[in-house]
Amino acid sequence: MPSPDNSAPTNMLSTVEALAPETRAKVDELQRTEAPAYRLAALDPDFMLGDSTRGVRFQLEYAKAQEGMKAAHIRSTIVVFGSARVSENAPGNRGRWYKEARDFGYIASRRGGALNEDGGGRFNVIATGGGPGIMEAANRGAAEAGAPTIGFNITLPHEQYPNPYTTPSLTFRFHYFAMRKMHLAMHSAALVVFPGGFGTLDELFEIITLRQTGKMSFCPIVLMDKAYWTRIINFEAMVEEGFIKAEDLTLFDFAETAEECWSILERKGLTAPSE
Repeated sequence: MPSPDNSAPTNMLSTVEALAPETRAKVDELQRTEAPAYRLAALDPDFMLGDSTRGVRFQLEYAKAQEGMKAAHIRSTIVVFGSARVSENAPGNRGRWYKEARDFGYIASRRGGALNEDGGGRFNVIATGGGPGIMEAANRGAAEAGAPTIGFNITLPHEQYPNPYTTPSLTFRFHYFAMRKMHLAMHSAALVVFPGGFGTLDELFEIITLRQTGKMSFCPIVLMDKAYWTRIINFEAMVEEGFIKAEDLTLFDFAETAEECWSILERKGLTAPSE
């Protein structure tokens, strides 16, 4: 059995050394300029996606969406949460919830200032997580009203694709859940939450906590379909155990229809600045 040829590197080095001086200099220069260390930091994917630049990527996700919102003159949003597992033609409550979310997207966009074109900015623009179900329905209603509408999408192991109703220039994608949540919260003038699962509960309790602790000064919260929410969460039990105060239950209201929801938001102080 022939022995391995260990002479290749030596032979290669000998070949380079055997080149004419001018050619050898060019090869030497190419080796340096093609090395990863020579790449501009901002254009080096290995560096930009490394552990040491995690904070930079976090900042970039903040800045990109923020610049997009600013370019669209968006001053405030109404965030709509809810299950991705409902559809327009689903039977029973699931079809009804889709309809009410779609109706609310339309009503809020028509009455809330999202259609403003006078240079003063757009207010109460519908914003969702950008996916299917309730998110799709709310974005759809806003689009049918002729208003811009936002999708804050998230990269998941099983890819989430944006629904077809978000405004293309306002269809964002995030890697970090924390930055996505920050954008959902920081522009929000109101929160409307339809029935949903873990993701919906996560977003709901984050905003409620910001309101409870005073970190968010104004953001009326409406839970759609009281029967659902009181069936899955015993709010009164938290009061009885002393884990929350009785007045904390005033941080949110219940509604059954899109019209009722809009009326509650207006009663709580949400205004359309164009009025």
